Amino acid sequence: MVAIWACLSAALAIGAGAFGAHGVADSKAAEWLRTGGLYQLIHAVAALAIMGTARGAAALLLVGAAIFALTRYVMALGGPKWLGAVTPVGGTLMIAGWLWAAWSFGQR
Repeated sequence: MVAIWACLSAALAIGAGAFGAHGVADSKAAEWLRTGGLYQLIHAVAALAIMGTARGAAALLLVGAAIFALTRYVMALGGPKWLGAVTPVGGTLMIAGWLWAAWSFGQR
């Protein structure tokens, strides 16, 4: 299931990044889409790479990236700006996922 979510996450990230690069006139919205897409794509690929060794960490990377990126996407599409206060929750979960992955690899 982690692999399926990682692949879907990567597809969404590419779409968001492309939309930010070509479909949005507002520079701030375009930046939010590009940043969210970049973080989401990196973490989708990372989750695929580590899921065999650190499945829980891979899932945490995906959840964190989803929260981070989706708050950016919603704001870029005109959603409430207070979602920017939620974005760091996703960043914190991504950091926790990387630390969990490091611990998992250290246990090998």
